[in-house]
Amino acid sequence: MEAADIEISAETEADRVVCWRASELIRAGYPDLLAVELAERPDVDLHVARELVEHGCPPELAVRILA
Repeated sequence: MEAADIEISAETEADRVVCWRASELIRAGYPDLLAVELAERPDVDLHVARELVEHGCPPELAVRILA
């Protein structure tokens, strides 16, 4: 196995899940930094987080509600 192969496989499934969650939150209307903050927290229900913003809750308030 070459060094390049090791670097490529360094990304874990957990990293991919956080990236996917963040992209879903950004698509729902969260600013990038808040989306990443929420995406990294497995205790935050992604569906609830999206619904809050989709129903008009400001993202900053949604983060406080979800905390």
